[in-house]
Amino acid sequence: MSSTMWDQRYAAEEYVYGTSPNEFFRAALEKLTPGKLLLPAEGEGRNSVYAASQGWKVTAFDTSTEGRKKAMRLAEQQGVHIQYQLAGYNQVLLPEEHFDCVAMVYAHASAADRTQRHRRMLSFLKPGGTFILEGFSKEQIHNRTGGPRDVEMLFSEEELRNDFQELSELKIWKEEIELQEGPFHNGCANVIRLIGVK
Repeated sequence: MSSTMWDQRYAAEEYVYGTSPNEFFRAALEKLTPGKLLLPAEGEGRNSVYAASQGWKVTAFDTSTEGRKKAMRLAEQQGVHIQYQLAGYNQVLLPEEHFDCVAMVYAHASAADRTQRHRRMLSFLKPGGTFILEGFSKEQIHNRTGGPRDVEMLFSEEELRNDFQELSELKIWKEEIELQEGPFHNGCANVIRLIGVK
């Protein structure tokens, strides 16, 4: 989806993916000591605002102006501070090996861009830092509960293993879950989860 399409989606008054954090992200973050966190494609801010409330120093980015507006509003309502750049994957300016954790939550890309994006996000992670990812697996194409309608944009274990091969303690697994993340992520879904250390 283009930033214009995301702006149209996020222009709604309601938070279209809810205001609660993604469950897998929340559970993974609980096991880590708060430090510097990067959240690419952060949309309306539900994950960044939650992380900031847990003591993380959060940097987020997205191409959607409307998404950023809602994220900053949510942060203000919750009384937390987040840094949020309006930028795409190739434009975002961040220091290398700077973050203790990078988390990509439903940040899908075209097959042509996927590996490059994942490797660029890895470059911002400190050695010893943790990478967290949750997205839709290719099986999600059979569901109508969220995610891209192009199977090439959905993840396989093999693709993620290739993209994140430099991580140690790399765990990648698929699950069928019941999503309850606002009107656009709702119902039975096939997801893939990844966690690893640089």
